[in-house]
Amino acid sequence: MIKTGSTMMLDRAEPAHCTVCCCTLANKILMVLFMVLLIFATLFGNLVTLAVVVGTKHFHTSQGYLKASLAVADLAVGIFVLPLSVYAEVHLMVAESAPEWTSNNSQLVNFHPCNIIGPIFAGCTFVSITTIFLLTIERSIAVLRPLHKDSFITRKRTTILIFLSWVGSFFLAVSPMVFSSEIALEYNSCSRMCNYALGTIGEFPSQAWNILLLFPAFDFTLLGSTVVINIISLSSIRQHSKHRKTLAETEIQTTSNPTFSDIKAAKTIGTLTVAFTASFTPIAVFVVGNVLGNKWCNFSFFAFWILATNSCWNVIIYSVRDQKFRLCAHKLLMPSQRQNTTKT
Repeated sequence: MIKTGSTMMLDRAEPAHCTVCCCTLANKILMVLFMVLLIFATLFGNLVTLAVVVGTKHFHTSQGYLKASLAVADLAVGIFVLPLSVYAEVHLMVAESAPEWTSNNSQLVNFHPCNIIGPIFAGCTFVSITTIFLLTIERSIAVLRPLHKDSFITRKRTTILIFLSWVGSFFLAVSPMVFSSEIALEYNSCSRMCNYALGTIGEFPSQAWNILLLFPAFDFTLLGSTVVINIISLSSIRQHSKHRKTLAETEIQTTSNPTFSDIKAAKTIGTLTVAFTASFTPIAVFVVGNVLGNKWCNFSFFAFWILATNSCWNVIIYSVRDQKFRLCAHKLLMPSQRQNTTKT
């Protein structure tokens, strides 16, 4: 989401970059087809997730609320962020020229679509990271302190944390424009998305640099903490698995161990963390390379769109890892079979 001043000045002086995905007509068609399919997959998957969570009493829990929040953030990416890129690329293919606003940043025109779309993409990404962190905390308490789970984890507290995560994430997303007049938003011809960039200056000022450093600092801190907590939780689950045979053989009954459903849920959240970390890593590499002066135009496209694909992975992970979610989704999508089962 960050672009240095030298890269931006090159963008204004040159025509749209010819990336590996967009140099030929066939590549452009494949790129637009990929974008359209990603939109449908994101909308479909997250609408199913919301329908299952809202329509099933079993998921009216703290964990269910957090999954619903994650689905809403991913849904917003599919509704607002991705269609703008499709519009810009289809306009370029049909009219053989990009929309006028793609050649200017938000400081040079009265209204720029990236003023809305850029913060939405950044804010939803931050919400996703924060929500996965909260899911990890919730599952770690259930695994490490099962007797205190119900007292620590309540729906009211979870709702407050979700609200704060949304407010904080979007405040962080708009902070570059609020605290610095040197930072603008523009449609990046490399990534094919709205990115933060410098406005009318060519050098990277220290104030803008410090503000933009908030993004990687926030991302790396939360992701790193999430990975560490997941490792601790999964290590504890492994210890419980090793002692399960001993407890069964000695017929010792205990209520201090996590339930089977808590263990399964913790493993699901661990899978979510791995998927998001893998999708975010290319962006981290791109930011580091960008700061060091590398343009990496081709890599920029793949980095941002790999991150975008993460918006449709959650429902797949739930379906594979969570049997109850899979059954509820199947009933939702196959109402005729549900009716036949009821009659039988």
